[in-house]
Amino acid sequence: MLSNRQLFLSHIAQTSPAPMLLELARGEGIYLYDTQDKAYIDLISGFAVSNIGHSHPKVVEAVRTQTEKYMHLMVYGEVVQTPQVLYAKALTDHLPKQLNTVYFTNSGAEATEGAMKLAKRVTGRSQFVHFKNSYHGSTQGALSVMGDEYFKQSFRPLLPDVLMLDYNNSQQLSAISEKTAAVLIDPVQAESGATVPSSEFMKAFRERCTATGALLIMDEAQTGFGRTGKLWGFQHFDCEPDILLLAKAIGGGMPLGAFIASQEHMRTFTENPVLGHITTFGGHPVSCASGLAAFNVLMEGNLIASVESKGQLFESLLTENQHIKSFRRKGLMMALEFESAELNQKIVHQCVKNGLVTDWFLFAPHCLRICPPLTISPTQIEVACLLLLKSIAEITN
Repeated sequence: MLSNRQLFLSHIAQTSPAPMLLELARGEGIYLYDTQDKAYIDLISGFAVSNIGHSHPKVVEAVRTQTEKYMHLMVYGEVVQTPQVLYAKALTDHLPKQLNTVYFTNSGAEATEGAMKLAKRVTGRSQFVHFKNSYHGSTQGALSVMGDEYFKQSFRPLLPDVLMLDYNNSQQLSAISEKTAAVLIDPVQAESGATVPSSEFMKAFRERCTATGALLIMDEAQTGFGRTGKLWGFQHFDCEPDILLLAKAIGGGMPLGAFIASQEHMRTFTENPVLGHITTFGGHPVSCASGLAAFNVLMEGNLIASVESKGQLFESLLTENQHIKSFRRKGLMMALEFESAELNQKIVHQCVKNGLVTDWFLFAPHCLRICPPLTISPTQIEVACLLLLKSIAEITN
């Protein structure tokens, strides 16, 4: 009889030649457990998904309660479903007044696609501007605005009329023009290794979009829900978006995404043509119930208040290591830069052996990713850093 690992390799489509291949049985808090009940500290929160930890009791209960009522009733936007309505209200209550209408999707990539369609419809323009080393998804439209040719070259032709600029470079902002439908940006660029832009750049960027009539699409898939020390990453800057993208932590561990804009803009999807953007499972009621429960835990527990101090603790415990060339951080989104991608990969694998799950960044493979659940305690941070330093020493000595 074949093992689950063999079945995984035989019947699950692979994304790389060398998957991690951990066979995990459960998750609880900041920990993952394999089939032998070995515990691993999850230092990446399932890639910025499990901001309040794994299997939080209030989220589990919300999912259980909702599944007992109903799961799927109707395609999106036709009937009133309480989980969708309550979650949309909770989100917009914590956003600028112009971001008052939510379109729920199944994922962040779907949110990107919907936002790009909305921008074209609202402006009547076709050009999209994005930034080098940006990641907004891997579907056709989202791939067109990915900031690395290596990941795009095999799938061309993609969308025409797309322009790439350097992130955090104010001198290039003049390329945004009256032909630009929208510009997509991360408030902190995760996949380049937690790159933090200057306040001056973000202010100038907002001003240029306003001056040209280009819509500003802010991608908060990884930075949202407290990750950077504020509820939304854009709150660190004088740069409110016209369209906000949410994903990952929005679902509390369930698949969910959203793009949020003004009601005036969203109404353009309702006519000429009717059903301008549709989905069957977007905003699934179980996912919305899960997401709302997680959002309430985040807000009622005041988890964001301790994010910065926890980030500082990580920094103080790690920056003295001679093999860490630089340490970049915004809140609990952190990148440790090593000499090479090869060294970083060895350290990542050694961390797993030592009970610590981390990874590299898509466009910065020489940088190690640390994005733990916001619920991690100071004591757990100290343990995690000891394991990380132990792993570095075992590889470099």
